[in-house]
Amino acid sequence: MAEERIRIAVVGVGSLGQHHARILSDTPGVQLVGVVDPDGARAGEIAGKYGTRAFGMPQDLPPVDAVVIAAPTRLHAELATGFLSRGIAVLCEKPMATSVAECDAILAARDRGGAPLLVGHIEHFNPGVEALARHVKDPGFLEVHRLGVLPGRSLDVDVVLDLMIHDIEIAQSLVGRPIVKIEAVGVRVLTPFVDLANARLTFEGGCVANLTASRISRERVRKLRVFQPEAYLSVDYAEQAVEYYRVETGDTSKQIAKVTVDVEKREPLRCELDHFAAVVRGDTPPRVGGEAAREAVATAQAILTCMSA
Repeated sequence: MAEERIRIAVVGVGSLGQHHARILSDTPGVQLVGVVDPDGARAGEIAGKYGTRAFGMPQDLPPVDAVVIAAPTRLHAELATGFLSRGIAVLCEKPMATSVAECDAILAARDRGGAPLLVGHIEHFNPGVEALARHVKDPGFLEVHRLGVLPGRSLDVDVVLDLMIHDIEIAQSLVGRPIVKIEAVGVRVLTPFVDLANARLTFEGGCVANLTASRISRERVRKLRVFQPEAYLSVDYAEQAVEYYRVETGDTSKQIAKVTVDVEKREPLRCELDHFAAVVRGDTPPRVGGEAAREAVATAQAILTCMSA
């Protein structure tokens, strides 16, 4: 007998949500039962394109096993707690919420309802990042640049929560130690929120992560560099390309050797949604759970507080 398909809906089908719908519509073992958006024309357009039904409100949905929440950040807490408290699995796009208090409310709803929560820190599903992470050991310095042009979507948060949150979470994951000091600067340029930010995070043990995020640059750059004892690694997030150099000791001297790192390129969002389906089936725990995502929001809030001090 064929395995019963997981019933999943997408809540919010804007610039990112439409791609969730696209991928889920042809994911084996998944039934895209509907898309939700208050813009009826938009919901109808995406539903028609991917062979599903359009709904204006979450409560209009038929029974579902799981939902993807790709609505504006300010709505994450209300939506996620509503579904999780009813025992419905949630993939909540990053950032998890706008504040630590909202994150805590989501975690409490998860614990009450018993359904899993995955937070959409998509770089964890980037094959280049996965390949790099396998070689990271005791890093001493991280340098990250995430630069982009002003997006056409609505902006309801600072660039720290919009873009830098990716790299905050990745840095915390790679270093694996508490942050003991934060220094930061931010500039408002084209929106009422911080559009350009730099943060210097010092971790217990001395590792430093220098993070720069901008949504007003002329070109797109997404690159992570890692310096550690006798090795240097970098990954271009967009190209999924990894460079790895390490010190090798010969008979009489040390040399720097390039190490080949093979990366099988895949669409990170598809990898994430495949993982979410496995999480819903109970085959694996969430790769980025609520606690890690909450910690990233807490760090982002601390960075924003530092900027305004």
